Amino acid sequence: MAKQLTLQEAVAELIHDGDTVAMEGFTHLIPYAAAHEIIRRQITDLTLVRMTPDVIYDQLIGAGLVRKLVFSWGGNPGVGSLHRFRDAVENGWPRPLELDEHSHAGMANRYVAGASNLPFAVLRGYRGSDLLKCTDTVSTVVCPFTGEELAAVAALNPDVTVIHAQQADRKGNVQLWGLTGVQKEAVLAAKRSLVTVEEIVDELELRPGGVVLPTWVIDAVAVVPGGAHPSYAAGYSVRDNDFYRAWDPIARDRGAFTRWIEENVRSERAVSR
Repeated sequence: MAKQLTLQEAVAELIHDGDTVAMEGFTHLIPYAAAHEIIRRQITDLTLVRMTPDVIYDQLIGAGLVRKLVFSWGGNPGVGSLHRFRDAVENGWPRPLELDEHSHAGMANRYVAGASNLPFAVLRGYRGSDLLKCTDTVSTVVCPFTGEELAAVAALNPDVTVIHAQQADRKGNVQLWGLTGVQKEAVLAAKRSLVTVEEIVDELELRPGGVVLPTWVIDAVAVVPGGAHPSYAAGYSVRDNDFYRAWDPIARDRGAFTRWIEENVRSERAVSR
């Protein structure tokens, strides 16, 4: 059964230096609070995995904790570039960043392969793309039935997957609903998993389109109301669009970014919020 821990306990127990960490969530349910705890603990040399790295990974990269990024798109949604990401790639600040870039379909299939305990997944894709020249996790296979050449992508099996969800019950079963991405596959593919939730309920009320993750695939649940801010949790909060706009000038400047992290993530005031 999944353990119910504080966020601080869960991150300390499950995430370690050098880990490959997936932090998934599509538009909403992005686990910002967990990322901030990683920054506070200075867990470093991470390989980060995410289909759509946005501000959450801009912050981790800018904090100097990331050596490699595995992804399929990166940007500040509705605003523009991720400037800490760009600075790391273009200038090696605060440290060089290795990239393993894929298509969305490729990333989704890599998670599915990992969750299925298979070494790779097969899809039609990557034709005409230079990505094949830039990564060793894409190859080709010939279909034994039709002779068609297809793309093959290596399975993803993160050391840890972290997601945010709306609810967990007292046994550690978790339900998320609204826009769901690859959270289920990312959890099933991982060696360890942490779910932060808005609340604990006595019994999950099943919802149309909801995804239920059983307690036996989850290592720890931490109650963190608002743990997805500045993204949102459908039914609990709304997206903080002002924050995403405000992030652009903060992230453009190394000094402004460093001050923001110190004041809003690492300070005692930030921890106590």
